Formats: sequence, C-alpha cells, structure tokens
Amino acid sequence: MKFLPSQLYHFVQYRPSRTNIVTLLRFVFILGALVTLYATLFHYIMAMEGHPEHSWVTGFYWTLTVMSTLGFGDITFDSDIGRIFSIVVLLSGVVFLLILLPFTFIEFFYAPWMAAQNAARAPRELPPDTSGHVILTRFDTVTQALIGRLNQYHYPYVLLVPELDEALRLYDAGYKVLLGDLDNPETYRQARVEQAIMVAATVNDRVNTNIAFTVREISETVPVMTTANFRASVDILELAGSTHVLQLGDMMGKALSRRVIGGDSLAHVIGQFDQLLVAEATVGESDMVGRTLREVELRERTGITVLGFWARGRFEMAHPDTRITKGTVLVLAGSEEHVWRYNRLFFEEPRSDEPVVIIGGGRVGRAAARGLAERGMDYRIVELLPERMRDPEKYVIGDAAELSVLEQAGIMAAPAAIVTTHDDDTNIYLTIYIRRLRPGIQIISRAVLERNVVTLHRAGADVVMSYASMGSNAIITLLNRSNVLMLAEGLDIFEVPAPAALAGKSLAQAAVRNKTNCSVVAWTSNGNMTINPNPNQPIPADANLIVIGSVDAEAQFLETYVT
Repeated sequence: MKFLPSQLYHFVQYRPSRTNIVTLLRFVFILGALVTLYATLFHYIMAMEGHPEHSWVTGFYWTLTVMSTLGFGDITFDSDIGRIFSIVVLLSGVVFLLILLPFTFIEFFYAPWMAAQNAARAPRELPPDTSGHVILTRFDTVTQALIGRLNQYHYPYVLLVPELDEALRLYDAGYKVLLGDLDNPETYRQARVEQAIMVAATVNDRVNTNIAFTVREISETVPVMTTANFRASVDILELAGSTHVLQLGDMMGKALSRRVIGGDSLAHVIGQFDQLLVAEATVGESDMVGRTLREVELRERTGITVLGFWARGRFEMAHPDTRITKGTVLVLAGSEEHVWRYNRLFFEEPRSDEPVVIIGGGRVGRAAARGLAERGMDYRIVELLPERMRDPEKYVIGDAAELSVLEQAGIMAAPAAIVTTHDDDTNIYLTIYIRRLRPGIQIISRAVLERNVVTLHRAGADVVMSYASMGSNAIITLLNRSNVLMLAEGLDIFEVPAPAALAGKSLAQAAVRNKTNCSVVAWTSNGNMTINPNPNQPIPADANLIVIGSVDAEAQFLETYVT
C-alpha cells in the first residue's frame, strides 16, 4: 500500500489515463440513465396492469435483476406489452452489463491502472542525497560486465532506460534503473548528474554526442566517458563535452595483436605498468623442459619472476615445484633489463617471417593489423566483403570457412591466426576449423560475450579476449580507484595502497599468494618502484602495491585486505 500514492499520481498525471476516466464516467452515466428510464417505464406499465403499489426501490430492483439476467421471478408482468418490455430490458442488459461494462472497465480503468502500477515501479528520480555514482546509458555486453565490476568495487550506479517495458524487465532482474529519455536534460537532473563521478555513454557515436552535449548543459565538471566506433567521431565527441573517448574496437585489435608470440621462445611484452613489464614466453625446446621452476632458478639467473602459466586457456599460479613442459607458456614479470636477460639466455630462433592470418577486416581486424605492423610483423587479412579492402597485397577476399581462401592467406605456414569477427558462433566454428588444419598454430580469438570465452578455449583457442571485459576494465580504469590493466581474459594487474594489514610485513610473512592467489610483483614508495622485491623485505607503509591475479583472485585480495 505504500506505493498507492505514487501509483495514483502517475495514473492521474498521465493524460491518456484522464481521458480514459472521462470515457468510463460517460459510460456509467449512460448506463445509470438507462436504468432510471427502465425503472420509470416499469412503474408506468405496472400501473397500466393495475399494480400501482410498487415503490421506486422495487423499480430499480426489478430493472437490475432483469438486466443482469438474474431473473428472480418474484415480480412479473401480466400483459404482452410488459413481457416485450422485459425482453428489451433483458437484451439491453446483456449488451450493457455483461459485454460493454466489463470491456469498458478493463479497457479504460483496470488496464491503465495496472500499467500505472508497473510504471510506478520504475524509478524516475534518485534520492537528493545520491552521490558518488556512475550513470550508465545503455544495457549491452560492456555495461553488463561493467556493472559486475562496479559492484565488486562497491561503486553505486544507475542505468538510464528510455523504454518502460525494458526498464521494468531490468528492474525485475535486479538492476538499478532510472526511466528517462537519454536526450532530455531533466533525466540527468533526476539522476543527480552533478553529484555523479562519471557518465558512461556506450551507445552509437551520434547518440553519445547528444548525451555528452546534454550532460554539459547541467554540469561542466562531471567526467563524461563516451565510446567511438569511428576515428572521425573522436574530435566531435570531445567538442560535445566528452572527457574521455574510448575506441574499443581499436583497443581490442591492438590487444589481440600483442598476444601473438610469433613462433619463437622470446618473452613478448603483453602489458606494462610504469616500469614493470609483463611478458609471455613459450618454452619451446629450451633446457627448461622437464625441470621445475626451483631447478631452473629463473629469478636468480635473470631477476625475472614467473607469475604463472597458461594451461588450456586458464591462468594457473606458478609454484617452485611447477614442472615445465614443452609448449608451456610462461607469464613473466620484471623490468626491461630482466626481460632482456631472459631473452638473451633462452633465445632459440628468430621470429617467423610468415604473415599472421587475421580473419575479419572490420574495426577490430584492422586495428590488429596496425598493431602487428607496429611490431614489424607481416599479416594477411581474410575478409568476406570486397568493399572493406584497403590494400590488395594484404587482403584476401573470400569466406574463411573455405580451405582455398585460408591457404591463399598462408594459413599452413602462419605462426598465428587472429579471429576477430563480431559473431561468437562464427569465431567458434573458425577456431575449430583452424585447429584441425594446424594443430600447432597459435590461435587468438575475440569473444563478444563473456559466456563464450570458455567455449572458445574448448574449441582450441590459445588466447581469448572478451570485448565486454576489455571495455568494462577500460572504463573502470578511468574511475578514481586503483589502476587496473587487463593483461588477458581473466588476468589483471592492479595498483592499491598498501593495506594496514600488510604494512611492515614481508611478502613471505604475509603469504599473500597462498591466501589470495595474487602476486605482489612490485611496489612504489617515495617515487621509486621496486620490481620483484625480496620476499623478506618489509612492505613500506606508504607504498602502492602492484598486484597481479585473476579476476576472482583480485576480488579475494580486496575482500581480504582492503574491504
């Protein structure tokens, strides 16, 4: 019952509801007039038959019992005129009471009332004291993943939804929604945009421009993050008021290109956090094969730390007794000098000169090609649509599901294949196909939906990067919290101030890895970064820790030491 006032308010304020009420009242007035007429004629005909003793209450009683087809039979007419009148009253009662009245009531009152009840459930305004929240403007794969990260880091949010049915669906699913048009300044006032810490616009370039411009009418200071599909839109979005413009397609392509190992045993950098480098290296045929990490003594020989390794697409933490096998992909952390020492010690052969095969010539595929070119690696793009061709020497036009097309692109000799289409079903199909053609090739695939990451790994992909995870992590990084860098799907590097529970303790004493499956690989103190600190060295109280771990491990670390 606490919602009744708001339901009545929305029901009465809604113009169609007021029109419906007027229509219903008109029908009730006509029905009342008809009943009164029939009651009057009842007295007149009864007087004609010699029964003038009936009261007005009796007249209305007879009229309603006949119109409603109850027909008690306690009062009847003797003449044919009376019986004909009874038939007319009965038939009109069937039409008005049994057909028109229920239809009119449902159509003009009950259905609008239920709609008003539903509409009242969808919030239209946040409480005045709301602050520190993130305003989202679209429910898609990126924002769905972002909401999970916001909940993880305890950031309040609100999702603007212009359609009532969609708002109610999301509201019932447990999301925090606000009903309102994206181009209406009043929507952002009701969302308390001046007290928000960010507006994240992830629609298309034109709508994002409108959102940024509309928000700037209300607040000149709130950060506005917008996504851009086209490079030409970046300047326009910035002119409209965007604080940050993310080209997620370019970011995904560059991230995929960084994961290409190239068929050698060199350590290739896949992420950088200030002076700290994170690299991947395939063991290949080196003398590490068959030995444990304790026996190899990589830290003593190169200064580098082995964080873990990739096994069937999952990141596994490394331990001193972890045995290295042929083809093991190690995840390493260290300075530029540490990586150089590793490469000098375990260099086997130069990088393959054969081109990397990129399947899909869209924004992600073209960005991956640019990333490979920056690394000095050759590539061939397989594209189905001829109008997407940019360079005839680098493109192969045709269906990647056809063997002749893949052979023309050089799949039989390529060190790696990058699958970049925007359809996960297609990516899974092509991954299985390429893995059967070339069991030893490195396959790097894009996943649109997070739920398909595991499926792509099962299909044979060595590396899978989720568009949703990458986009949500990029947005999280822009918030005023610890820096976060996604190294691979499910593996993050993040920075947090040293928790009080760890200050003054050494890593060996704290046993962070054993408790949380995270590795503290560096810390900064007094402007200096200590990379791969001595396990027995105390953690400075004013230090910022650089931590690497999976998403679950990161959540465990924050829950154990921060929250």
